[in-house]
Amino acid sequence: MQTTFEHLQSELKGLYPETEIKSFSYLIIEKLTGYTRTEVYVNKNTLFSNEQYHEIESFIKKLKKFIPIQYILGETEFYGLPFTVNESVLIPRPETEELVDWICRENNKNQELRILDIGTGSGCIAIALKHEFTNSGVEAFDISEKALETAQGNAIRNNLNVNFRIVDILNTPDINSKWDIIVSNPPYITENEKDDMLPNVLEYEPHLALFVPDNDPLLFYRKIALFARQHLQPNGKLYFEINRSTGNQCVDLLTGMGFQNIVLRKDISGNDRMVRAIL
Repeated sequence: MQTTFEHLQSELKGLYPETEIKSFSYLIIEKLTGYTRTEVYVNKNTLFSNEQYHEIESFIKKLKKFIPIQYILGETEFYGLPFTVNESVLIPRPETEELVDWICRENNKNQELRILDIGTGSGCIAIALKHEFTNSGVEAFDISEKALETAQGNAIRNNLNVNFRIVDILNTPDINSKWDIIVSNPPYITENEKDDMLPNVLEYEPHLALFVPDNDPLLFYRKIALFARQHLQPNGKLYFEINRSTGNQCVDLLTGMGFQNIVLRKDISGNDRMVRAIL
């Protein structure tokens, strides 16, 4: 096993930071052996089979093409829960965990709330909230049928009941329901920002879930806020994950639409990343 660590370090050197290569190595070995990180360390003299070595070489080839490690392994963790991921859904990020944590801290988990996640992707937000708000009903919309298949599989994997539905929020059908909380991490990267993106994101993650037109960066926020005005209960809350460059614009948008008690919040890196507003 120690030889495998050294082999991965040698093959990937210069392509990724050393800390990231070390992380990849542990993730790959955990995937192949089922060991926890502590067990990997304790069993570092374990020898791999020829089949396992072939799998490691396959992983290395994919990493050299900058395919995200989460797609290579087919899974990741979000808010302490396991999630299947593939190229039909975005890879859940730590910033989105911060958004979920904010919702958990601001709302009573014992209440019977109605919660809606718009643009659910892998289902990570909706499923994490259902796990935390056990008495609440959680629903989730997405335009992608493949994404919803993945999300439904993740709900089953975590033994949680979330109601998933195909909805294009830019062309919303008539919906009579109302919710206490609406949350969304919509597409918010402009086309102009493509040049600054890493190849593992730009080449492999779904563009449908990433990009908005340069001339309308708040497209989804405006549409979702309009939807929320009609479908939030009185004193209902709207939560967004946002592009760090549009925080004040989002606040102005929500203010102009009549929302109150608007809070713009930074992520752990100090970037404007989240907004909460009350109807």
